[in-house]
Amino acid sequence: MTDTDADQDAATALRIADTIHADFVDYIAAFRLISRRAHTHFARREWSLQEADAVKRLNLHSERVLKTVGQVKELLDGTPDRRGQWRSARNRYKRRIADRADMVLAETFFNSVTRRVFTTIGVDNDVELRWFGATSVPRGEARAELFTPWSRTGDSAALIASILGSYEFGAPWIDMEGDARRVAARLDSFLLDAWDGLDLDGMDMLKPIFFRNKGAYLVGRLRQLNRITPIVLPIIHGDDGMSVDSLLLTESQVSRLFSFTRSYFFVEWPNPAELVGFIKSLLPMKSLAELHTTIGFPQHGKTSLYRSLYRHMQNSNDRFVQARGTPGMVMSVFTLVSFNVVFKVIKDHFDPPKTATRESVMRRYKLVYNHDRVGRMVDAHEFENLSFDRDRFDPDLLERLLDEAGYSVRVVGDQVVIRHVYTERQVYPLNLYLREMSPDKAEAAALDWGAAIKDLAVANVFPGDLFTKNFGVTRHGSVVFYDYDELTLLEECRFRTIPESDDYELEMSSQVWFAVEPGDVFPEQFPTFMRFPRDVPASIWERFCEVHGDLFTPEFWTGVQERLADGDIPDFYPYPERLRFRRRSQEPGE
Repeated sequence: MTDTDADQDAATALRIADTIHADFVDYIAAFRLISRRAHTHFARREWSLQEADAVKRLNLHSERVLKTVGQVKELLDGTPDRRGQWRSARNRYKRRIADRADMVLAETFFNSVTRRVFTTIGVDNDVELRWFGATSVPRGEARAELFTPWSRTGDSAALIASILGSYEFGAPWIDMEGDARRVAARLDSFLLDAWDGLDLDGMDMLKPIFFRNKGAYLVGRLRQLNRITPIVLPIIHGDDGMSVDSLLLTESQVSRLFSFTRSYFFVEWPNPAELVGFIKSLLPMKSLAELHTTIGFPQHGKTSLYRSLYRHMQNSNDRFVQARGTPGMVMSVFTLVSFNVVFKVIKDHFDPPKTATRESVMRRYKLVYNHDRVGRMVDAHEFENLSFDRDRFDPDLLERLLDEAGYSVRVVGDQVVIRHVYTERQVYPLNLYLREMSPDKAEAAALDWGAAIKDLAVANVFPGDLFTKNFGVTRHGSVVFYDYDELTLLEECRFRTIPESDDYELEMSSQVWFAVEPGDVFPEQFPTFMRFPRDVPASIWERFCEVHGDLFTPEFWTGVQERLADGDIPDFYPYPERLRFRRRSQEPGE
C-alpha cells in the first residue's frame, strides 16, 4: 500500500466515524426535543399530542440508524478491505465519544449501524464495540446536579409543600397545601410503621420530572441511617388544575411504575446512565436493560439485555428448554430457566384454525411496540441473527424448533443460529396460576384478568384470543397479555348478538348457521372458551361472572367503542385505586 492509499483509507475511516457520530448527535437532539415537549403537553393538557410524540420518539432510533447505514455504505463502496476500514473507523469513533455523558447510547448506535452494514450473526468482535463484562453505573450519591437534597426542619407537611413548590409545571395547583398535608400524613404513617419513628436523615428528589400518559411523577428517595426507600409523587392535571394523586413509598409500588408492561417515560437528562443509576438504587431488582428501556431507550435496553444474556451464558450451565404453559399454535416458545426471559420464534406453519401469516404476526408485535400498553401488555424485544452453542439446547427442544421453525432456526456447525426471535420477560401463565395457587390468589388473579381485558378494551385493543393461556401473572400479581398473534384494534371489530332462528336443528348444529363477516365478534360465545378448567374451584368462575359478566354482552364492547370514537383518552394509573387520594370534593359530609 502506498502512502497515498494509506492517507485515503485514513480519511475514509475518519469520515465514517464522523458520519456516525454526527447522526448520533442529531438523534439525541431530536430525542431530547420530543422529551422536552412532554412538559408543555402536560401543562396544556394536550394528551393527543403526547400520544403522537410517543410514537414519533419510538421510531427515531431506527430511522436515524437506517439513514446512517445508507451514508456509510456509500463511503465503503470500492474499499478493498471493508472490515479493516471499519476497525479504523471504530477506533476513531471511540475517541469521539469517550467524554460524552451518553457514551453508552453512542456505543449502541454504532453497533446498530455495524450489524446492518455487515449483516452480523451472533457476535462479531472484529468490527463491533463489544463488551460483556461489568460496567460502571453512576449512582448519583454525591451529585447535587441530578437531585436536590432536602432536610426536614419543620413538620412533614411543610417539607412536602416546599418540594412541590420547587418544581415548575406551568399550570396552577388546586390545593397544594391540602395535597401536602395528605402526603405528609401518609408519609408519617409509613415512617412510624416501617422505620419505627419519624426520624428522617433526608430526602433526595430528582430534578427532572417524569411524564407518561396524563401523569407527571416526582421521583426520589428517603434516607435514614443505612436505609433507603423510594418516594414518588404522581401529579395529575384536571380541568380545574393540578393535584397530587397518590404517594408511592415501597419498592413494590414503585417497581410497578417502572414496569415492563407500560409505555416509556418522557424524561430529559443529559446523562441517562446517571439517571438509571439513581433509579437502580431505589429498585435493585430491576435490570439496567429494563430501566434504560423504561426511560425511552429500548434500543440500549435491548443491547443491555443482549450483553447480560451472553454474560449469563458464560457463567451458567443450564440448557434452553420449552417454556411452561400450553404450546402455542403460532409461536415456539422456549426459555433458559435461570435467566427469567422467554424466547418466541414464529413457526413456519400455523396449527388450525389459525389463519395468520408471519407478516401479520410481526405487524401485531410492531403495533404493540407503538401502542400504549397500559400496564397490561408485555414489552417485547425483537432480535435478529443470534447464535448460541448447540450443547446449550435440550435435544428435544432443538429437534422441535428445527421441525416447527426451520425458517428462523438452523444449525451451523456447533452453533444454533436464530434468524428472528422475540424476547419477553417471563411471567406465570394464568391457566397454570389458577390451578397451582391458593383459592384466594387464584380468585384475585381471575378478577384481575377481567380488569385486564377491560383495560385493553379502553386502550383500543382486543386480544382476539381470550384464553387464559394467553395471559400471565407478574411477580406483583398483575395479569398481563403476552400472546399477540390474534390482537387487533377494538375499533376494527364488530360486536354482534347471535341471531335467533325458528329452526331448532339449525341452532343446535355444530356448524355456524348464520353469516359471519371478517371482524365479527359474538361476546355471548366468550364463556365457552373463557371458562376455567375443572380443577379450578367453580366458585371462582361464579365470582368472575358476577364481577365481569358484562364482558359477555355486545353492549359493553360497543359502549367502549363509542367512547373511543368520541376521542375519549382514558386515565390509566400505575398503582392500585386504593392508593389514590380522595379529592376533598369527594369526601363525605363536605
